[in-house]
Amino acid sequence: MMPGDSNMTSIVQRIARQALITFRNPPRIGEEAGKSFLENESKLKILMTEVRAADLKLAPRRGDSSSPGVSPAVQYHHHLHGGPPVTYMHICETDQFSMGVFLLKSGASIPLHDHPGMHGMLKVLYGKVRIRCFDRPERPAGGTQAAAAPALPPAQMGALWRSLLGSNDELTEESGPCVLSPGQDNLHQIDAVDGPTAFMDILAPPYDPDEDRDCHYYKVLAEGKVRDTKEKEAWLLEISQPAHFWCGGEPYPGPEVCL
Repeated sequence: MMPGDSNMTSIVQRIARQALITFRNPPRIGEEAGKSFLENESKLKILMTEVRAADLKLAPRRGDSSSPGVSPAVQYHHHLHGGPPVTYMHICETDQFSMGVFLLKSGASIPLHDHPGMHGMLKVLYGKVRIRCFDRPERPAGGTQAAAAPALPPAQMGALWRSLLGSNDELTEESGPCVLSPGQDNLHQIDAVDGPTAFMDILAPPYDPDEDRDCHYYKVLAEGKVRDTKEKEAWLLEISQPAHFWCGGEPYPGPEVCL
């Protein structure tokens, strides 16, 4: 631990320890979460709700090159010459989970992407983010689903996915964490609203292409209500990583985590 932390365990350390316990044996796709997992997940959510930017020795950033009212395309042009629109601070990683902080410049966005077979929690540390979530995508079935699918060239049909619209919220540091699972709210797009923002992020297990946990990006083609239900479906096209998005790195300044 850092000097001064010897008499009191930092909340970052406590979050990491609880994440290790929570995600030691998480439910997988199609499995119902057991009592033990739900209890540990609840403890982790409570700790994540309490964490603040100061606990990670982060100060809100105001000197951003973007300006309100300037189009995202122009803002991203500025980002090309002023560093990446998004940066990541790595805190720790085990086989069970990874933990870090994402910092978004004003007007920046993390495009719609997935977390295959993964659980996660996101807690805003400062600023405001808009998070639009979708459930785990599936290949469209036949019948009415196929009939509702957008018309695409044959070469693109293999990249077409059907999903259900999940949560759609604006979150600040006063909000509780956003939670995702392998089946629910597994895809999301994250936009910085009204200025720069930062959030703490836990993913379990971490991305690993060798274990079929690679990150994929998507574009929403169409949305509509599912017949005879209150649910809304979305048709997603898997795409390459958008050219305007890339992620840099910077050192994590907060308390050391030991696991």
